[in-house]
Amino acid sequence: MEQKNDFGTGSVSENIIRMAVPMTVAQILNLLYNLVDRIYIGHIPGADSLALTGVGLTFPIVSMIVAFTGLFGMGGAPLCSIARGKKDFAQAQAVMQNAYAMLVITGVFITVIGYWIQRPLLYALGASDATYGYASGYLKIYLLGSLFVMIGLGLNPYINAQGFGRTGMVTVILGAVVNLILDPVFIFVFHLGVQGAALATVIAQFLSALWVLLFMTGKKPSLRLNAKPGIPNWKVVRQIMTLGVSSFIMNFTNSVVQVACNRQLQMYGGDLYVGIMTVLNSIREVLTMVVIGTASGAQPVISFNYGAGKKDRVKEGIRFMTKVSMAYTCIAWMVTLVFPKFFIQLFNSEPELLQAGVPAMHIYFFGFCFMALQFSGQTTFQALGQARYAITFSLFRKIVIVVPLTYLLPLLPGVGLYGVFLAEPISNLVGGCACFFTMLKVIWRGKLKE
Repeated sequence: MEQKNDFGTGSVSENIIRMAVPMTVAQILNLLYNLVDRIYIGHIPGADSLALTGVGLTFPIVSMIVAFTGLFGMGGAPLCSIARGKKDFAQAQAVMQNAYAMLVITGVFITVIGYWIQRPLLYALGASDATYGYASGYLKIYLLGSLFVMIGLGLNPYINAQGFGRTGMVTVILGAVVNLILDPVFIFVFHLGVQGAALATVIAQFLSALWVLLFMTGKKPSLRLNAKPGIPNWKVVRQIMTLGVSSFIMNFTNSVVQVACNRQLQMYGGDLYVGIMTVLNSIREVLTMVVIGTASGAQPVISFNYGAGKKDRVKEGIRFMTKVSMAYTCIAWMVTLVFPKFFIQLFNSEPELLQAGVPAMHIYFFGFCFMALQFSGQTTFQALGQARYAITFSLFRKIVIVVPLTYLLPLLPGVGLYGVFLAEPISNLVGGCACFFTMLKVIWRGKLKE
């Protein structure tokens, strides 16, 4: 089989940039699926902040869908890249095909279960009688697109693993543009409200999934997909899940954190502060896209060279990824300090929300640069197939640090509900440093030692 997009030659940084730029654009545009929804929803006439709060309550469920997507997408892609580096194309093909089968099975399962338990689940996530209607209206329609999300986002890493970063970008551009066009039409022209936002997203996700399938079953990729999922090979599936569980846990723990934050904020501050957390989470998602794109661009390059036994190029890739991520997050932190109102007003301009949101934002984004250390360490562990460490630090940052602090900090004198927002920067510092410096010891001075 012809080896396309060989990451073992040429400049490592150039290879990463070639992958990272389109993937960063793709990450940003992918975020538009939900981000554009939130911006328009926050400005629905007569809905005040309740519509935004209601949709925010669905975030843990959306995160769970993304978690299962990452389980088979991000779990299999490094294995696929390592196999390509070893020129074991049969194994690379098997990983991709089995990942696809599991994405389809899981997507159908989530849709069915989601419809069955959505009412008690939303109330458990912090919905009130005032916000439940908005949350349910959005979620019922969004769940119909679960399968499309799984296929589109889950298979895109395999497009990137083969070096087709621009094609992966087009996958997301297609969906984002459609969503951007349909959102205002459904929400304001047809007056469908939050249901219109969800419908626009589902249509966009369907078109993205269709594009991915057409490309992956075509002639251009060296690893071609069979559109019929087939029966999974559980030996290969276990390999994928062993590595993918770290990505799953990262997204799953995001759901756990969101639930904990929503319940605490509902208790101490009511719907207003749940809405503020929705806005801050949205801003954080925007600002982390460059870091995620850089890490996603570095991962196939690092994995390929590791599979090819080129340790010096692996180290060069890690260095470049870390430097770019740290520089960017320092700049992003400064921007949030200087222009907090600008970001908040993108989602909602109510004076009460703006007044309470600015100090919350300053706390939430303090020390934002340390998050880059978490991403660099986590990406390296995943790229080299070190599942145990990837899982450990996924759990450590969110479950061991954020969740307990979310409940404990508000109890401290003079802290109150702002303690919920303080848990995030503490986790960035402690979790980020622990992950990165462990990576240096285990990987840099261990597996990559000459």
